[in-house]
Amino acid sequence: MPPSKRGSALPRGVWALGFVSLFMDMSSEMIHSLLPVFLVGVLGASPTLVGLIEGLGDAVTPVSKLFSGWASDRLGRRKPFALFGYGLALFSKPLFAIAPNPGWVFAARVSDRLAKGIRGAPRDALVADLTPEAQRGTAYGLRQSLDSVGAFAGPIIALVLMERFHDNFRLVFWVAALPALACVTTLALFVKEPAKHAAARDRRTPIRWSVAGSLGSRFWSVAGVGGILMLARFSEAFLVLRAHNVGLATALMPAVLIVMNIVYSASAYLAGVLADRIDRRIMLRAGFGALIAADLILAFGDHIGAIMAGVALWGLHMGLTQGLLAALIADSTSDTLRGTAFGVFSFVSGLTMLAASVGAGYLWQTIGPSAAFLAGAGIAGAGLSVTVVAAYDR
Repeated sequence: MPPSKRGSALPRGVWALGFVSLFMDMSSEMIHSLLPVFLVGVLGASPTLVGLIEGLGDAVTPVSKLFSGWASDRLGRRKPFALFGYGLALFSKPLFAIAPNPGWVFAARVSDRLAKGIRGAPRDALVADLTPEAQRGTAYGLRQSLDSVGAFAGPIIALVLMERFHDNFRLVFWVAALPALACVTTLALFVKEPAKHAAARDRRTPIRWSVAGSLGSRFWSVAGVGGILMLARFSEAFLVLRAHNVGLATALMPAVLIVMNIVYSASAYLAGVLADRIDRRIMLRAGFGALIAADLILAFGDHIGAIMAGVALWGLHMGLTQGLLAALIADSTSDTLRGTAFGVFSFVSGLTMLAASVGAGYLWQTIGPSAAFLAGAGIAGAGLSVTVVAAYDR
């Protein structure tokens, strides 16, 4: 890996896609940081229903990523799918503000997650299309870092608005549409699809299930490890509920995701740079270790300081693993199958996330919060052992 390549500046399009992610995550997390308490405290939903809404909403994302990834490979275009997905997300934001019952929230959540799926695989493939292979860990780390800046800025804005306007959830949800609009504008004006990928349409891949089998053992090793990680890491909604469970005031609920995403943002870029330089198994093992520690603290912590420490470790595990997994997927497939690879990976991980969120909600309601987090720690421990033997490093 030539040092000059490592040290050169990332393409402008990668930076633009980072800010696109920043604005949309700011919008989404303004809503998501408040949504569990809005569902339970305002609309009367149960913890199990919260888990079901979160899990089913998240399950839509990988299904739509699967087909949008395939389609972007077939057409040789990434940006139109990304633009449509971010536009649909912008449209979904007002639905949260006008929701009279959990059913409306579910519809809004599904629309938002469908939009995320439509844009996700083509956008992630576009990052790889724009970036030299020697810089992919850094590029994905940067995108995740900027994404996480938006993810903690959103809850900060939500916290200020909740304090200023006396816990007015619906007003915060309306304001969340503004950064979503900035996201769509940035993507439309400042991201240019590389000509080399647009020309690939003559080598397009037919959309069929058998394509998944051609992705290779290296890809499936990464997908298997990622699936275990998603099974161990259920929705962050349960972090918010855990903080509420130990007495955090409603107006301060956004602080949970602020803490998580500050740590996520601070660690993601550095983790991406390290992923271009050291054995990537070390990074994944550290990520699984951080998740185990987070789950144990969240299971046994009985005051807000302990819960926030667990939340911070949760953010660290995200920073260590999310950009790294994206770089591993990009490196494990050819450019003509890259969108498909991201779609299949998201499909696998999304199904396990659905199972994890529904299972966590059930354990929470029938046994207690500690049971949900201890189950996550056990699964993460199994994932840690898998990283010792999985053949996914370069």
